[in-house]
Amino acid sequence: MTKKKDTAPARDLFAAATTTAAVDKLTEKEAAAELERLAGEIAEHDRRYHGEDAPTISDAEYDALRLRNAAIEARFPKLIRPDSPSHRVGAKASEKFAKVVHAKPMLSLDNAFADDDVTDFVARIRRFLGLSDDVPLTFTCEPKIDGLSASLRYENGVFVQGATRGDGSEGEDITANLRTIKDIPLRLKGKAPAVLEVRGEVYMTHKEFAALNARQEKDGKPLYANPRNSAAGSVRQLDPAITAARALNFFAYAWGEASEMPADTQSGMLAAFKKFGFVVNPLIRQASTVEEILAFYREIGEKRAGLSYDIDGVVYKIDSLELQQRLGFVSRSPRWAIAHKFPAEQAETIVEDIDIQVGRTGKLTPVAKLKPVTVGGVVVSNATLHNQDYIAKLDVRIGDTVVIQRAGDVIPQVVRVIEDRRPKTSKPYKFPEKCPVCGSHAVREVDEKTGKEDVDRRCTGGLICPAQAVERLRHFVSRDCFDIEGMGEKATQSFFEDGLIKEPADIFHLAKKHAEALLEREGWGEQSVKKLFDAIEARRQIPLDRFVNALGIRHVGETTAKLLARHFHTLEALRTAMAGENAVAELTQIEGIGETVAEAIKDFFDEPHNIKALDRLAKEVTPLEVAAPAASGSPVAGKTVVFTGSLEKMTRHEAKARAEALGAKVASSVSKKTDIVIAGPGAGSKLAEAQKHGVEVLDEDAWLRLIGG
Repeated sequence: MTKKKDTAPARDLFAAATTTAAVDKLTEKEAAAELERLAGEIAEHDRRYHGEDAPTISDAEYDALRLRNAAIEARFPKLIRPDSPSHRVGAKASEKFAKVVHAKPMLSLDNAFADDDVTDFVARIRRFLGLSDDVPLTFTCEPKIDGLSASLRYENGVFVQGATRGDGSEGEDITANLRTIKDIPLRLKGKAPAVLEVRGEVYMTHKEFAALNARQEKDGKPLYANPRNSAAGSVRQLDPAITAARALNFFAYAWGEASEMPADTQSGMLAAFKKFGFVVNPLIRQASTVEEILAFYREIGEKRAGLSYDIDGVVYKIDSLELQQRLGFVSRSPRWAIAHKFPAEQAETIVEDIDIQVGRTGKLTPVAKLKPVTVGGVVVSNATLHNQDYIAKLDVRIGDTVVIQRAGDVIPQVVRVIEDRRPKTSKPYKFPEKCPVCGSHAVREVDEKTGKEDVDRRCTGGLICPAQAVERLRHFVSRDCFDIEGMGEKATQSFFEDGLIKEPADIFHLAKKHAEALLEREGWGEQSVKKLFDAIEARRQIPLDRFVNALGIRHVGETTAKLLARHFHTLEALRTAMAGENAVAELTQIEGIGETVAEAIKDFFDEPHNIKALDRLAKEVTPLEVAAPAASGSPVAGKTVVFTGSLEKMTRHEAKARAEALGAKVASSVSKKTDIVIAGPGAGSKLAEAQKHGVEVLDEDAWLRLIGG
């Protein structure tokens, strides 16, 4: 993977990572809008990082996005989106490789950035398990390797398959490439389980990275950005010989499916891995208190510069596997582990200009064009300025010297302005009130209930704004929507500018109306044009959820589109419902869709221009009907349960987590729609409500028998 300089699009990049509005000051509407924005931006960064090994923001900026998303969700739990980043890991697997469905998901870790975060992590574990401070807990502490996660499957001791993390559920089959890595045994030593998936990190040492770049420079080829990207690019080569030519390494530290467990602790599993022939990081150590954990973190931080490989933090895991199982998972992360990240690196540079980018929803995003500066070995020259209020808060001006920070990749974050170096002739930046692309007014919408302005300024040009039209078309053909091979960003842009396409339906007329024009374009031959037309024809039928996602409805992403498809089953049913007077009410009855999203969907279908464009598209494409989901084998799958009173066998947190893991919905109040109430000692009004509505009531023992223990 070669380093990409200055070419990454700056549209909407982490625009809400640092708004001027503190989380506790956000209105519900502002919070919903920001969560929608964050979901889209983080998903795109996940795709670039995990799917393309070509990140366009630093680790610190990415972490800031997730932190703000988590903070908003904590304050507004009812606004948590089905496509929330807290539910997602990584990105979809690359189309270049065969797919591997992980027997057990490969989940990510939550992050800690300060000592207090680690203290809170330990306290949360004790609260969840109901343990007092005097009950001992043991943690395994290990350096966080900055490489590419991989899962290795062994059957009867033989390495049979290797895969990337992918999106956590499905990865890429890179078995042939992993076989070339000397740290990965092709046959396990000793007596191993019949089936064992060992997980860990593929990485490249500093010495090998320097040697690789020396070879690249000698051959006149582009240099690689950093060891992490080099390792990821090396292991995802289509030709295993290229991987074999690069000295890669592997640390084992986790596992997936196992027919039997070689140990009952994290540390015991690592010891077993060593016996089987794997390399385990020698710096791993156990700790029993927060003080010991933080001492290890500081010790590793001091050793960091002298290590032969890159690390970006320390990981803490509960050592007992029994406790790990009880703690379980929340969204995308285990409750029993956390990554304590190292601080970001900083540098100073000059803002040479401020550009305005227009996204598909009309949002105007300011981007600082920086005097190129090297931060941690990487040259950076772009940084988003988020929005108008962010610029005003920092008082960023063209010509200012600013402090930027990054933790590992390309686009930095502006931390502050160094005002004593400001040119005397500088003037405050005036944010445009008209769209720089179409000239339409750019306004900040006002919340009718609160009277507060939205943090973003948006172009009112809508369908007449070329920037929005192009972005909508790019969204339409993107991977999670119609996924039309051959219509990348550049092709879509040029087709639009040359008048070949103006709206989605036009894409399906290209073969009939513009075949000759395409053949005359530079870089387009008969084979590439035929391939494009075949790809378009292959999308004449498409799953309903992809079709809905492709429409570009504000606040509607991949997961919300799936919810709509599963609820309405057909496009006709969805359109009929949206034409009714109770459309918003019906939408809000769908689990995972709130009022803000419902109103945005209704607004889309109320716009005549959208309906006409949809009619034209529906003549070209047939959205496939979605069948009702099959029932799960769990006895409580799909049921709504309520816990009331005291629980004696487990904490309330643990009981709720287990119910949700079995497919149940845990509600906080009893209604006619409630299926089961689990009542412990001290049950009060909820028990009375259950009896009033004839809801089934179980005590804790009966509940445990029902769910199998």
